[in-house]
Amino acid sequence: MAMSREGDWSRVAVIGAGSWGTALAGVLARKGYRVPLWSQTPVRVEELIRERENRAYLPGFHLGENIEPGSDPTLVRGCEAVVMAVPSHGFRAVFKRIIPHLEPGSAIISAAKGIENDSLLTMTGVMAEELAQWPKLNCRLGVLAGPSFAREVAEGLPTAVTVAAADQETARFFQQLFFTQRFRVYAGTDLIGQELGGALKNIIAIAAGISDGLGYGTNSRAALITRGLAEITRLGVKMGAQPLTFSGLAGLGDLVLTCTGDLSRNRTVGLKLGRGMKIGEILGEMRMVAEGVKTTRSARALARRMGVEMPILEEVYLVLYEDKSCREAVRDLLAREGKEELG
Repeated sequence: MAMSREGDWSRVAVIGAGSWGTALAGVLARKGYRVPLWSQTPVRVEELIRERENRAYLPGFHLGENIEPGSDPTLVRGCEAVVMAVPSHGFRAVFKRIIPHLEPGSAIISAAKGIENDSLLTMTGVMAEELAQWPKLNCRLGVLAGPSFAREVAEGLPTAVTVAAADQETARFFQQLFFTQRFRVYAGTDLIGQELGGALKNIIAIAAGISDGLGYGTNSRAALITRGLAEITRLGVKMGAQPLTFSGLAGLGDLVLTCTGDLSRNRTVGLKLGRGMKIGEILGEMRMVAEGVKTTRSARALARRMGVEMPILEEVYLVLYEDKSCREAVRDLLAREGKEELG
């Protein structure tokens, strides 16, 4: 499959018409690709076609004429690249629907940031498991990660992200696929590191939001970001990731953005928790998904399976799922036995 030179293909499908999928469709459309954009809701597809705007998830941005909304999974036919931009909790079900229509040898990249609750797999792990039943497809997989709020990408503000695949050739293909003057893309081969960084930073962002909601100030937030990064790195290295990945865009870069940015849905969840709201009430108010809420459950199970201590994760889990008070969670974190910082 000749995919090493721009212009070798013309159609790139984006699966998921939320804010992130719509923003990425815009990046690809501006590069001149025809972009089938899949939504599971026919009514929303009709709105996208009629309004040429995603008013539900990314209002204020025109959909280019080469973005082709649809709700039929057959829209991936003829596409040599597919971008999976659906939330982790629905990722497997949607991927199963498109597999029969994939082109043999197609390249599929996950733009989701989560860990599946039941299997504890990352999204490329989910895809690999499902594709094992379709060996003749021989698809190549990758991940897109890094600090990138959808609205800022849609606005064309300068952004740097990173992609990874099992081999450098595939990683460079994905790099070239997305690279523009305003959307700089780095490439590597640490799939598990980039996926874990992207998934786990959302949990730390909830913790940072709680701290801000309690009014604890910037010292506390900086401590949570730093110690949160230490927890993410411990689990990542135990699972075979490269330590330096967590100093890069998929690690520290995305962590800082999500813990400090006002557009962060996960930080917003934490802010409201810190101000006294209950998680059910918070989620009931949200249209878009805060991945960190569900990922907290799977990440805790994964950390326990791997024997990795993650105290911030543990306290966030107790706040979200066992109704522990935020102040009590902070107290218990600070009361832990003293340790060497880099030990």
